[in-house]
Amino acid sequence: MTSASAHPIPDARGTNLYAADPALGALLELYLPADLRRHLEPHLQRLGAQAGGRLDELASIADRHPPTLSLRSRTGLDEQAIHKHPAYVELERVAFSEYGLAAMSHRGGVLGWPAPMPAAAKYALSYLFVQAEFGLCCPLSMTDSLTRTLRKFGAPALVDRYLQALTSQDFESLSQGAMFMTEQGAGSDIAATEVRAVPDGEAFRLWGDKWFCSNPDAALAMVLARVEGAPDGLDGVSLFLLPRELPDGGANAYRIIRLKDKLGTRSMASGEIRLEGARAWLVGEAGRGFQQMADMVNNSRLSNGMRAAGLMRRACTEALHVARHRRAFGRRLVDMPLMQRQLLKILLPTEQARSMMFQTAEALRRSDAGEAGAYALVRILTPLIKFRACRDARRVTGDAMEVRGGCGYIEEWSDPRLLRDAHLGSIWEGTSNIVALDVIRAARREASLPALVAHLDALLAEAALAPRTREVFDGAMRRAIELAERVARARGAEDHAARQAASALYHVTSATAMAWEAARLGDANRMRLAQLVLRQRALPQDPMCAHAPPPWLIELLEPAAGDGGATRTAPESVHLF
Repeated sequence: MTSASAHPIPDARGTNLYAADPALGALLELYLPADLRRHLEPHLQRLGAQAGGRLDELASIADRHPPTLSLRSRTGLDEQAIHKHPAYVELERVAFSEYGLAAMSHRGGVLGWPAPMPAAAKYALSYLFVQAEFGLCCPLSMTDSLTRTLRKFGAPALVDRYLQALTSQDFESLSQGAMFMTEQGAGSDIAATEVRAVPDGEAFRLWGDKWFCSNPDAALAMVLARVEGAPDGLDGVSLFLLPRELPDGGANAYRIIRLKDKLGTRSMASGEIRLEGARAWLVGEAGRGFQQMADMVNNSRLSNGMRAAGLMRRACTEALHVARHRRAFGRRLVDMPLMQRQLLKILLPTEQARSMMFQTAEALRRSDAGEAGAYALVRILTPLIKFRACRDARRVTGDAMEVRGGCGYIEEWSDPRLLRDAHLGSIWEGTSNIVALDVIRAARREASLPALVAHLDALLAEAALAPRTREVFDGAMRRAIELAERVARARGAEDHAARQAASALYHVTSATAMAWEAARLGDANRMRLAQLVLRQRALPQDPMCAHAPPPWLIELLEPAAGDGGATRTAPESVHLF
C-alpha cells in the first residue's frame, strides 16, 4: 500500500486556508486598525482551519443534496416549506451564529469586538468562508445588505421592529434577508417592473410574480413594485419590505411556486414567488425604489466581487498544492516552465481581485464616515470589481481544474463546484454588460473619474516608484481615464466600448493598489506582480514575443517557510518596463 505522504495524487483537504495564504495576513496589516487586526488573528486562524476541513466537507455534502420544496402539508393545507440538508444548516450556524458575518457591520459584540467592524474585517472573514462554501454567502450578503438599506431608508418603526432579529447571532431567533427584484419581462430592466402595490392602510398589498428569488423563505425581503396609478418607467417603482410572517404571527400572502434547478450554488434555494396580496411596508420615498434598492444592490455587488476573489484564491491554493506535490516525467509540476506560466496566470487575477476587494471596502468605510469624494469612489470601484473579478473567476477556476488534471473533473474534488459557482458572478446583481455600463454611468453622473484619479495619484505618491516605472503607471492611467471619459461623453454612441473601458480601469486600479501595497509591505515580489498586471493586461504587446518565466517566479510560487512569497529585495528597485 502506498503511504499517504507518497501518494501520487496530492490532496489538500485539511489545509488551513488562512495559513496557506500568508499574503492575506500581511495585507490586513494595511487595511485594518492594528488593535482589530490583532484581535481577529485567532478567529482568522480558526476559520481558515474550518474552511479547509470541516466546512469544505459540509459544502460538498450540501452541494450534492440541494434543498427541496413541499407545497402542502399531508392534510392538504397550502404550506410551502423549504427543506434544507443538515449540512447546509450547520453551515448557516457557523456563518450567521458563530462568526456573525451578517451582523458584524451593524453592531458591536460580534467575536468579542465592542464596536461594529469595518467592511474590510467582514470581507476578510467572508473571503475565507467562501473558499469553502459559496452558496450560503448569497443569503449572508442579502441579510447584511437588507439591514444596511433598512437602517438607511426605513421608517423608525420598521427599523425598531426588525433590526434586532436581523443582527442576532442566536440561530433560533435570527432573521435572514432576501431581495425579490427579477421579473420575467423585466430582468435587468427595472423600469419594466410590473408587480403592483395597492395601498392598504399604513401598508400596501403586493400582487404579481417575481421570477428569480434566492433565499425565498427568508424572514424578510426587499421587493420592487409599482404603486397603483404610478407612472411608467423608473419613476413609478418603489421599494417595499416584505415579511414572511406578519406582525400578528400569521403567514403573509405569497407562495413559493417552485425551486430553480441551477448550474451552481446548489446548496442554497432559489425560487419563484407569487405575491397574492402580500402585505408589505414602503421603504423610503415612493417612486425612488430603484435609487434606494441601488444601495442594496451595490453592497451585494461588492460582496459578489469578494466571492469571486475567494473562489479564485481557493482555486489558486489547490493548484499550487498540486503543482508542488505532483511529479510527472521525473519532475515536480511547479518546476516545469509551462506550468509556471499557467500558475502565474492563475495567481495574477487572484491577487488583483483581492486588492480591489480591500480597496473598495476601505472606500466604503470612508464613504460611510462622510468623507468628501469617497462615495463617488465607491460608485466606480464597486461595479469595476463586480465586472472584471467575476469574469476572471470563470477562467481561473477552469485553469486550476486543468492543473489537477482528470481528478479535477470529478465531483469528489472541489474544482467542479468552484467552476460551477464561478459562473454565477457574471449574472447575479447585473450581467457583465449591465455592470460595465454602470461603470460609465458612475463616470457620467457621479463625477467618479476625478475621484478615482485623485485616489490613484495618492497611492502612486506613496508607492516610491522609479521615475520610468512611475511614467508607465501614469501613462496607463491617463489612457484608461481618457477612454472612459470618451465613452461617458458619447452618451450611448460608444457603449460598445464600455467593457473595454471598464477592464482598462480595473487593471490600472488594481496594479496601482498592488504597487502601493508592495511599497508599504516592503515586498518586491508584490511589486513585480503589480507591474506584470500593467504589462500583460494594459500595455501593448507583441504576440510573437515570447517571455521566459522570470527567475524570481519560483520564489513566488514556492516561498520559503513563513515568508509568504515576500523577498528582501527593495520594492523600489523592481523595474520590469
